[in-house]
Amino acid sequence: MKTEPEDIPEPDRVPGAPHPRHTARVIGQDAAIDAFLDAARGERLHHAWLLTGPRGVGKATLAWAIARRMLAGGNGPGLDTDPDRPEARRIAALSEPRLALIRRPWDDKTGRLRAEITVDEIRRLLSFFHLSAAEGGRRVAIIDAAEDMNTAAANALLKVLEEPPSDALILMIAHQPARLLPTIRSRCRTLRLHPLAPRQMSGLLSDLGLNEDAEALSALSDGSVGEALRLAGQGGLDRYQDLVDLFSTLPRMDRLLAAKFADGAAGRAGADGDPFDLTITVLDRFVTRLARAGLMGAPLPQAARGEGALMARLSPDDHAARIWAEAQARLSARARAGRAVNLDPAALVMDMVLELAQLPPAQASLTKA
Repeated sequence: MKTEPEDIPEPDRVPGAPHPRHTARVIGQDAAIDAFLDAARGERLHHAWLLTGPRGVGKATLAWAIARRMLAGGNGPGLDTDPDRPEARRIAALSEPRLALIRRPWDDKTGRLRAEITVDEIRRLLSFFHLSAAEGGRRVAIIDAAEDMNTAAANALLKVLEEPPSDALILMIAHQPARLLPTIRSRCRTLRLHPLAPRQMSGLLSDLGLNEDAEALSALSDGSVGEALRLAGQGGLDRYQDLVDLFSTLPRMDRLLAAKFADGAAGRAGADGDPFDLTITVLDRFVTRLARAGLMGAPLPQAARGEGALMARLSPDDHAARIWAEAQARLSARARAGRAVNLDPAALVMDMVLELAQLPPAQASLTKA
């Protein structure tokens, strides 16, 4: 597979962290590993696998570990593969001819990553299977992330799944599998990965030198090491604190603070991350945590100063929690649509913030301010 220029950001890599193909260990996902290995030891391995679970819990790391094991071999415990094997080195360099990686492509005309995986990428996958068939042996394709496919790409992939090539293994990473066509999901075996336990998170973050912010990162990342690294590398905790401070001005939101927060979503994505994507993530986590706090009826571990008191005021019961949960789903869909049509990030974020500020639980805080 052709190696992309080094200065082009990789859409499937967490900024500030190595790409999953360079991560040797899959941590805390023994059940998923065992399920795949049990199937691989059988007489016939299913041709398509859907790796699901929250963002950053190791789905891509697992996919690359499976690819190395299937292409470079190995008979030890787990998915460990000798990194010095020629196949493993070629996989790390994206030069292994029996491996295809499908992800959001770079657009030379706009100078940025496309918002979707296009049908041209799936056609390239078809060519890969056709041309590599003559060489024989196992061939592996990784699609990251599967829900990034547009309608045409999804329909093209469905045809591949309906008539799978011989000796093909397709590994699809899905953060939101519900967005995939039901006919695609029904033709895959699912490996469900789960968030890491707090003790695992704490240990890993400490190993990575993030002791000072470990508690806040663990709370905000919800058991996802990848998300914790992304938040740490992009100043996510500061952005989240800004959001908590902004909503603490309710019921009469400070418009200047709101505009400043929204302006932080502007800017071009680069190797150090995407300001718009980070802002949407922070907003999503904030509203999700509001909903969770109301449902639990108890304070969550704090991810920012003053967050506990704010959550208790804005989401005091399950009725408020349902309103916040519905808002999260609605605004998440709006953010995806806005990215797809290249809406102004600052304007979109400002609209979202103002809509949240007008929800009944936010306005009910008039009586509690």
